Amino acid sequence: MNEIDLAFTPALELANLIRRREVSPLELVKLYLERIEQLNPQLGSYFTVMAELAIADAKAKTEILATTSELPPLFGVPISIKDLNAVAGVPCTYGNPALLENIPNYDDGVVTRIKQAGLIILGKTATSEIGSFPYSEPTGFPPARNPWNLEYTPGGSSGGAAAAVAAGLCAIAQGSDGGGSIRGPAACCGLVGIKPSRGRVTHAPVGNRLAGIATNGPIARTVADAAALLDTMSGYFTGDPYWLPNPEPSFLAATKEKLGNLRIAFSTSIPPLGEADANCRQGVMQTVQLLAQLGHTIEEKCPDFSGLVEPFQAVWQAGVAASGIPVEALQPVNRWLLARTGSVGEYLQAVSQMQIVARQIVAFFDTVDVLVLPVYLHSPIRIGEWANLSPEETFQKIIHWVAPCPAANATGQPAIALPVGFDSNNLPISVHLMGKPAAEATLISLAAQLEAAKPWIQYRPALATSA
Repeated sequence: MNEIDLAFTPALELANLIRRREVSPLELVKLYLERIEQLNPQLGSYFTVMAELAIADAKAKTEILATTSELPPLFGVPISIKDLNAVAGVPCTYGNPALLENIPNYDDGVVTRIKQAGLIILGKTATSEIGSFPYSEPTGFPPARNPWNLEYTPGGSSGGAAAAVAAGLCAIAQGSDGGGSIRGPAACCGLVGIKPSRGRVTHAPVGNRLAGIATNGPIARTVADAAALLDTMSGYFTGDPYWLPNPEPSFLAATKEKLGNLRIAFSTSIPPLGEADANCRQGVMQTVQLLAQLGHTIEEKCPDFSGLVEPFQAVWQAGVAASGIPVEALQPVNRWLLARTGSVGEYLQAVSQMQIVARQIVAFFDTVDVLVLPVYLHSPIRIGEWANLSPEETFQKIIHWVAPCPAANATGQPAIALPVGFDSNNLPISVHLMGKPAAEATLISLAAQLEAAKPWIQYRPALATSA
């Protein structure tokens, strides 16, 4: 196997190669670090590369291989961590240059899980400032670029994570999602991204913020890789304000489950925010046709999201104030959001209203197993496309673009972005599968069924395969 093929080998297959002693963790880490050195200057996917730490960890993992055969499913596989999450001893900037010297002395709970499972962290990936935007172009950092076309965004706020996986700069990635920040970048870069159910993945050691709309989750090249990483991430930490039991059997096992007939709804519009563009509509309709061929029952209908827009905005913008970053250090749109943030009472009223609408959306799933939507309402934007707009104009553009995503954050339901084709700019097109509460296993089984019927793994960006 040549080095490019090795770099694009699915994470679970890499782990099997490691177990069979056909490749070592150290060889893989060196391969990915070489690719990062070559391609990251063009892609801006990593803020911080942890080369020395990764090599030391890989050497230790390689030694462990000589003494045991009982290893976790992803042992020795190189991974990236989004720069909104703390890794002890490594800068955590939150996409703000004022925090370049912010070095935590602890690991976030999700990072602890990843380390315990034997994955090797290569570095911290690019994000928008405090995760606020669906593109990753924070002031003071190079913009993260889409490896399928460098003129376009890889999305946000997990844009660096998605760009790194898509370009073969890591095998798999951790991301986070408070309004589409895993699903959007996965869609922009042709990857699988899972937004887990509320309570599936810990926020330890910090508490829940923003009424539970945000969660950590996986970004990967295959459904099985994403499922395996979600298994790794899942589980209770002492003091978590809410939690779900670990799945039995595992999410990875769900990729091999045979599905019966599911009741599947679909829509290409999100009232009152509009209709998807032709590319995104095409992705949904092609997927719906395939689902019908696979024996599922299809119906065109959608919950009413109209009452969610204002309260979700109010909760979302409170995250800027919660960050504690001084106003003068913020980008213009975040400054504008901070200035609009209401009182504590207004925030709690928005949370209450959001939860009322969320109940109505969840009730829709009493008669539906899965809802198929576009991930975003139009194809990826160019780098800097909205840079000259006012903050208010930019925010309205964001609201329209990401419209299909926030409902799952408000309700706490699971959702998956899955690649299904390409648009006229040779950028990936994806669909968004939203499931019943705590029903990741059903979504993963369905996504695996679609993946098997229409494989995607053979596609690679030309930029990342020309070395």
